Amino acid sequence: MDADFIDDDLMQRNLLLRLLDPATRAALAPHLQRVPLVVRERLYEVREPPQWAYFPLSGVVSMVAEMPDSPTSVVEVATVGHEGMIGLPIFLGADLTPGFAFAQVPGEALRLPAGALREATAEPGRLSRVLHRYTQAMLSQVYQATACNRVHTVHERCARWFLQTHDRVGADEFELAAPFVAQMLGEPVAVVRVVTAMLQQAGFIRYDGDRLTVTDRRGLEGASCGCYRIVADEYERMAASA
Repeated sequence: MDADFIDDDLMQRNLLLRLLDPATRAALAPHLQRVPLVVRERLYEVREPPQWAYFPLSGVVSMVAEMPDSPTSVVEVATVGHEGMIGLPIFLGADLTPGFAFAQVPGEALRLPAGALREATAEPGRLSRVLHRYTQAMLSQVYQATACNRVHTVHERCARWFLQTHDRVGADEFELAAPFVAQMLGEPVAVVRVVTAMLQQAGFIRYDGDRLTVTDRRGLEGASCGCYRIVADEYERMAASA
């Protein structure tokens, strides 16, 4: 899409870009492209050089680790929405990505060529500071998810995952297929159906296996483990201190 469409208001729909000063956003704008996030479409592949950094405007992206002894088995390590960026390996100077990323919920993103991001962060500046703080928040999310997957029940983890998706989508109703939820949680589909039925019976959600509606946000937070609030607080600190 033509760079003329990348105006400042559009850029500010992404939190990281909103945290930049107007001059830095203006310098990035000519290099940005507005692209759709299509469900299941991969944004980068395992152990390949990333070509683009993506700043989501809407939708949700899953960052996933692939098991080397079973390529069909994957584990979600983090999710990214309008609060973040996909492409931290570029900023950190890595040549390859450790996992892959794909759209979990459809939306839109602004993408920036890898070379443009490297050039923009070659010297200390506002963008580098914001991305350093974002790296800290992302590490917090990955650490917490690792501990959560080991310690907490599937009921708590499912509620946490729905809350994080709800935050990023910005709507009470969104598409979410049960087999996909099962894959991201690392649980059988039958287990996910039992857990979502319990959450629905409690009045927290409505779910038909394809579309989920959050009907009681406070109740869903009560069903989740404390990991949800820990990660949410870290992103709030990022926004306040970047």
